[in-house]
Amino acid sequence: MKGLYSALLVPFDEQGNIKERGLRDVVKQNIEKQGIDGLYVNGSSGENFMLSTDVKKEIFRIVHAENAGRVKLIAQVGSINLDEAIELGQYATQLGYDSLSAVTPFYYPFSFEEIKSYYETIIAETNNQMIVYSIPALTGVSMDMTQLDDLFKNENIIGIKYTDSDFFMLERLRQRYPEKLIYSGFDEMLIHGLISGVDGAIGSTYNVNGKRAKEIMTLVADGNTTKAYEVQHTTNDLIEQIQKLGLYQTLKEILNQKGIDAGTCKKPMRGFDQSKQPEVKQLIKEFDL
Repeated sequence: MKGLYSALLVPFDEQGNIKERGLRDVVKQNIEKQGIDGLYVNGSSGENFMLSTDVKKEIFRIVHAENAGRVKLIAQVGSINLDEAIELGQYATQLGYDSLSAVTPFYYPFSFEEIKSYYETIIAETNNQMIVYSIPALTGVSMDMTQLDDLFKNENIIGIKYTDSDFFMLERLRQRYPEKLIYSGFDEMLIHGLISGVDGAIGSTYNVNGKRAKEIMTLVADGNTTKAYEVQHTTNDLIEQIQKLGLYQTLKEILNQKGIDAGTCKKPMRGFDQSKQPEVKQLIKEFDL
């Protein structure tokens, strides 16, 4: 389960329907062109929290079928509706996903005991392993070391997707839990996570920039942090420009311009500003995407 995972983009048409052929092609190019080790399906990059339960299931089905056992698959099933999280977790488990993941329950000020019960219930009802998805900037949920200690007592919680910039906490986690999987969740901080000893990374830009991310991982593993920082600088130049144009919109437009039907974003997200197409063409050329 170690390695680089793309937080999978999902192509939608203007009516908000999945573009199945496009989704299959996004899966293929991640595996065949970017060389990723796995796919993180129905996370933030898949616009998951705007989708119905049935649509989420359809995405799980299509991705599993197209992958055909080539790379590892993690199913993000987290939902503020626990019944939906269980239903999705059972479905992904039946399909054969390698692990579940679930974002911490959000919006309401849930207590830690409620959060713990949420994870334990999903695990018990699915009989699958779990990767906690911690992204405080979007959920408002931060867990301290004592609380993570409590979660990690459950042997079926095999790791965490750590999307946070607190590298002291990351170092403490790595030292305390050498047997747990820790994935870096910020693409622009990949090298910092690797130096801190993460087991891999999960991110949206790997859909188009996976090869460069894999290079950073290899360089750090070989002890060549100077060169790895150079590649991270280039990566961050790219990420900075993508963010200015709109993260998911631009990632999809890059794929569209490369002949992969990545569609548009699910409303109420806006679509890509077509007047910016020349800037995306320049990104593709400048960064050899």
